[in-house]
Amino acid sequence: MNTPLKVTKVGNSAAVILPKELLARLRVSLGDTLFATESPDGIRLTASNPDFAAKMAAAEDIMRQDRDILRVLAK
Repeated sequence: MNTPLKVTKVGNSAAVILPKELLARLRVSLGDTLFATESPDGIRLTASNPDFAAKMAAAEDIMRQDRDILRVLAK
């Protein structure tokens, strides 16, 4: 998908109008939060927080490694 986006002025800020098709692909609607992340190939726009995803991956690794300890602590 290669869609040109226009930067417009909203008050003292700048805004980008996202077409309906792009909102559908991102699975977002009005009021949702988007995250812009810098990557080697440019800026990546996602609906999920990449910091949260990294923390959850670390937590899942800990839970997988220490399953027996966590089971004892849960009693």
